[in-house]
Amino acid sequence: MISVLLVDDHPVVRSGYRRLLEQAPDITVLAEAADGEEAYQAYLKHQPDIVVMDVALPGISGLEAARKILKRDSRARVLMFSAYESEVLIERARETGVRGYIGKRSAAKLIVEATRIVFSGDFFFDKHLKRAASTQSQKPVELLTPREFEVFRHLAQGRSVAEIAELLHTSPKTISVHQTHLMRKLRLANVVQLTHLALRHGLITL
Repeated sequence: MISVLLVDDHPVVRSGYRRLLEQAPDITVLAEAADGEEAYQAYLKHQPDIVVMDVALPGISGLEAARKILKRDSRARVLMFSAYESEVLIERARETGVRGYIGKRSAAKLIVEATRIVFSGDFFFDKHLKRAASTQSQKPVELLTPREFEVFRHLAQGRSVAEIAELLHTSPKTISVHQTHLMRKLRLANVVQLTHLALRHGLITL
């Protein structure tokens, strides 16, 4: 039996995916979580075979939660799903060590198949997303470190340095340093330009 930790901040979405997963005779949802930090703690407590997790979560993102889980347990299998079909996010997921990524538009059709494939030790990246990604050019945000990328997304979503520091359990001074570095790397003059860049590459939505 494949045990799953299911992570999404919307209870209705979690309920729907739980039903889809548990219709399969070989899958059970062992635990659920509503945000990235809760997902990390639930993984440590329950040790599921697979974490099935949304990218967009309150607090730390699904990618940051995956990074924390994989840093603690390099054997962890993480399958991401997201409404964001950005090549940058897909590549960030790969770099983090995530073993699969599916779009929410196709998740209902693919989630059981993807869960089984990831459990088997293989990778599963939605073919539709790869086709969309192949039409895009290289992104400047690929220059950012994982933590800079996390700060970048929070800034683009309108959060202050103090709010980001609290979410990421660090100091405002550290976040300010990351902000300075990422702005320099991306050659941006202000947060308005940063937000436009994030929108242009599908990393946030209005």
